Amino acid sequence: MKKRLLLCLITLFALVPAGARVPHYPFVRGDLNTLEMPAGASPTYNRFLRKLDTLIATGGVDVRVLHVGGSHVQGGTWSDRLRRNFLSLRYGADGGRGLVFPFSAAGTNTPSSYSSSYAGNWEGVNCLKPHDVTLGLTGMAVTARDTSARVVIDLLPREAHLLQQRYTFNRVDVLGEGTLEPVLLLGKKDTLRGVKGHFVLPFYTDWVQLGFEGKGYYTLRGLYLDKPGQGFSLMEAGVNGASTTAWLRCELWEQDLRRVMPDLVIFSIGINDIQGADFDVHRFKEHYRELIKAVRRVNPYCAILFSGINDSWRRRDVNSHTEAAEKAFRELAKECAGVFWDWYKVMGGYGSMARWQEAGLAQADKVHFTPAGYKLVADLLFDAIIDSYHKRR
Repeated sequence: MKKRLLLCLITLFALVPAGARVPHYPFVRGDLNTLEMPAGASPTYNRFLRKLDTLIATGGVDVRVLHVGGSHVQGGTWSDRLRRNFLSLRYGADGGRGLVFPFSAAGTNTPSSYSSSYAGNWEGVNCLKPHDVTLGLTGMAVTARDTSARVVIDLLPREAHLLQQRYTFNRVDVLGEGTLEPVLLLGKKDTLRGVKGHFVLPFYTDWVQLGFEGKGYYTLRGLYLDKPGQGFSLMEAGVNGASTTAWLRCELWEQDLRRVMPDLVIFSIGINDIQGADFDVHRFKEHYRELIKAVRRVNPYCAILFSGINDSWRRRDVNSHTEAAEKAFRELAKECAGVFWDWYKVMGGYGSMARWQEAGLAQADKVHFTPAGYKLVADLLFDAIIDSYHKRR
């Protein structure tokens, strides 16, 4: 009887999600680390929590999260730490890696959670400036004009270790268009042809090589790596320097979002909007409203979480626009019945970036974080989400 009771208790505690082990820093306001719901209880966010609850208990559901932002997100450390924290809630809960992009072919840094390489000539563009090239969810595109061009995506992280999560897939969707035909190069003589950019591999793998046949060009907006079964997926869409204005230049953003079909979108756009002296809070909110409308057209039940922005410096002083942006995030969350995480206050408020830098958590520009800093930000956000999960229960 005692053994049976002990087994029940062990099972019960195993199903109760725990937060991350966050190191203590005197300047971090752990007492403020909660999610706000300015409009009251959020039906969409509660739906996300219910799906998360089902995933933890049975594993029999898909939970998909999309993280959108600028260099904070393109760097990959923040999103990857958040992804691993969620996957720790249930063993074997990996639902597929999802959206990736060959950043190296575009001449920029690949997120730390995977690597990319390329051969041949590629022309890369991003959403920071207007282009003739049509962009999508990744905010970037690369164009090939002959069959010597190829890209490789390898899901093994640059700093892999023995116990690290491995991501495998056997399905590939190529997001793009052109007159060249995309093919998967499986070996020196093996080529796999797909149907309208959709490929099913005869085995599971953690890397893929994309090539082309025919004549003309092909513009690639990204790859979607998937596998059968259900589980948790967190995907990132980050472009260095991207503001809300930049993301609205992506004409196929909504179309590509339908492939992801997220249950939760974490918006971390804003740090680049406030860098200029002429920050227009009304325009900032209007741009965000357009992004919110696009999300809700794809999935009316998708939860929206605004992560706010961090304290930062502009030139030689603390950026004075941050608090106005945080107020705007809170108002937007109220309008769309979303959720707001006040990153600015949690990290310590006005001028706190200097203390993060002194602790080795922020870079010298006092805008970006070190890898340790991004991991701390991810752990704090994850703890706030898990806290909201427990409060709902």
